[in-house]
Amino acid sequence: MAKILINDGLHPSGIKMLEEAGHTVSTEKIAQDDLLAQLKDFDGICVRSATKVRKELIDLCPNLKFIGRGGVGLDNIDVDYARSKGIQVLNTPAASSRSVAELAFAHMLSLSRFVYQSNRQMPNQGNTEFGKLKKSYSKGSELEGKTLGVIGLGRIGQEAAKIGMGLGMKVVGVDPFIENSVTVKWTIANTPIEADVPSVSLEEMLAQADFITMHIPFTGSPALGQQEFAQMKKGVILVDAARGGTIDEDALLEAVENGTVSAAGLDVFVNEPNPREDILAHPRISLTPHIGASTLEAQEKIGTELAGKILEVLS
Repeated sequence: MAKILINDGLHPSGIKMLEEAGHTVSTEKIAQDDLLAQLKDFDGICVRSATKVRKELIDLCPNLKFIGRGGVGLDNIDVDYARSKGIQVLNTPAASSRSVAELAFAHMLSLSRFVYQSNRQMPNQGNTEFGKLKKSYSKGSELEGKTLGVIGLGRIGQEAAKIGMGLGMKVVGVDPFIENSVTVKWTIANTPIEADVPSVSLEEMLAQADFITMHIPFTGSPALGQQEFAQMKKGVILVDAARGGTIDEDALLEAVENGTVSAAGLDVFVNEPNPREDILAHPRISLTPHIGASTLEAQEKIGTELAGKILEVLS
């Protein structure tokens, strides 16, 4: 039986699956600096975003059979090196798709109706400036009839597309791995529904989108920089619930200041867990602390999906 370290937490349902299969599970977090000495005693480790599993750590752990990531991104793991050593690298790409997509729309709805800004101002000004605030926020925008651009048509992007279409939006996607279109399927009131989401060039999407949502991994350089912001439709609302670095934050701030981007919603940041102060303080940027997958439903799905994959590796 294997000895498994759950270092960044896992839903009790997943831990129960592992323990019922006879494996020893430790949930006591080991600090990053101490892992070098202690991980060699384990057969596998499960992490989220906080713990880094790099080459140096892997080299010191000859017994390691798997590295599990509760979530989608594998930025904090030297994946290729681990696999070259025969170590399985596991993640849960499907479990949090809906929760991340819903958070992106929470930002869109909040931004389009000034909910985020009202919440900043009303506690201090609501009693004395109620009428003034009401007037200043009287030019909200509905999502119905607007064009949604989805950058990345993987699992999360497709969930975002479904929600957008459900709200009456026209949806166009950008994905170099998808030619022409992707068919998304879902069920409403026991009625199966499917629709095609066209995959177009980035330039074509930027020119027409009223709302843009990011659902791609960070590949080493921003997907949206000054050149891309210059091609956007004036007044677009931009949301990033993907990965810090997929948007050039300097270019974003410039675009917000000049009105190209009317407002932005960010769940991810370049310098997590210490986002830059000008981002945090900006009155037209809605903020959440990387909570895309932080729903009760998603956490349970992550736990059971990851545990199931671990049991397959250990069988």
